Amino acid sequence: MKAVVVEDSRLAREGLVRMLQAFPAMDVIGQADHPSTALALMRETRPDVVFLDIHMPGATGFDLLEQLDYVPRVIFTTAYSEHAIRSFDFHTVDYLLKPISAERLALAIAKLTGAPGASDEGEGPKPELEFNSKIFIKDGDRCHLVSLDAIHYIESCRNYVRVFFGEKSAYVKKSLNSIEARLPRQFFFRANRQHIVNLQSIVRIEESMNLGYEVTLTGGKVLEISRRNAAQLKELLSF
Repeated sequence: MKAVVVEDSRLAREGLVRMLQAFPAMDVIGQADHPSTALALMRETRPDVVFLDIHMPGATGFDLLEQLDYVPRVIFTTAYSEHAIRSFDFHTVDYLLKPISAERLALAIAKLTGAPGASDEGEGPKPELEFNSKIFIKDGDRCHLVSLDAIHYIESCRNYVRVFFGEKSAYVKKSLNSIEARLPRQFFFRANRQHIVNLQSIVRIEESMNLGYEVTLTGGKVLEISRRNAAQLKELLSF
């Protein structure tokens, strides 16, 4: 995977580049010390993944991601934990707190590459589902056999997700990220950090006040498409 490291501290940047040399799956093709220089580098090289500091003089890692015209996978590297929630508005694989240990970096790389043991439940990666696949959901004493195309949207609820299908819903003890990894991307879209939506369930799209979109689903549920994801949705649904 082509990787870029963006970090304003030279010592931290070069140290991370050295650590990444231990992982054959990573090909570090460039590094930058500021979002402005990183933007030009990433537009030219279009890396698969960016190791990105959040706090940098005059700009943030979030500012950089909002200017890109494509969606790389992101591993945030920061000394601050308070931005973890916002980080999942982006295509975040992991959130590493400095100083970064070799063991913690190895876990992040495993998540990135889908290595066995990297999933939330300690299992190896599973294949992507087909849109007409049926999935088994056990919710307490109730059992459901649900066709994937019947799912309207999926909502993150702390350590669970809530799956809405037909007139029903059920809880599954998995993360939204792990669910997203198995869904066919031409039909299911990450609306924001809390929701995945079935594109076939959208009946209306309107612009929202924050420059994103509001989508109305079958049954009347309204979800907000984050500003970050709005351009991606427009591209996905256009000729």
